[in-house]
Amino acid sequence: MKIGFIGLGNMGYPMVENLIKTGKEVHAFDVTENYPDGAISCSSAGEVSKGKDIVITMLPSGAILSEVANEIIPVMDEGSLFADCSTIEVDTAIQVSKMARENGLDFIDAPVSGGSLGAKAGTLTFMVGGEET
Repeated sequence: MKIGFIGLGNMGYPMVENLIKTGKEVHAFDVTENYPDGAISCSSAGEVSKGKDIVITMLPSGAILSEVANEIIPVMDEGSLFADCSTIEVDTAIQVSKMARENGLDFIDAPVSGGSLGAKAGTLTFMVGGEET
């Protein structure tokens, strides 16, 4: 499985670390250019999203998610999964979901509970919603 991950802050960074620990190859992008050992760094959100089976976003606001979605949705392969783990407003999640589905992508809204300690420990709880396909 080819994984792209965008947003390596307090939550995303340890999430990527845990994916790598399980043997997954993770291509990552963050504006701070701070990447865990083993992550394959990319120069843009668009680059990290090309040719991936799943792209995970963990971003600080709905406005930033909207900007990123506008960049990545057009380059993602049809049938791939866009999984947003950001804690954002419902309207943005609905808008991004609609845009993703209109472009042949699957989309799940998957905010997490457990905080940065849960992210580090690998014990996050995901609350997932999306369309049946």
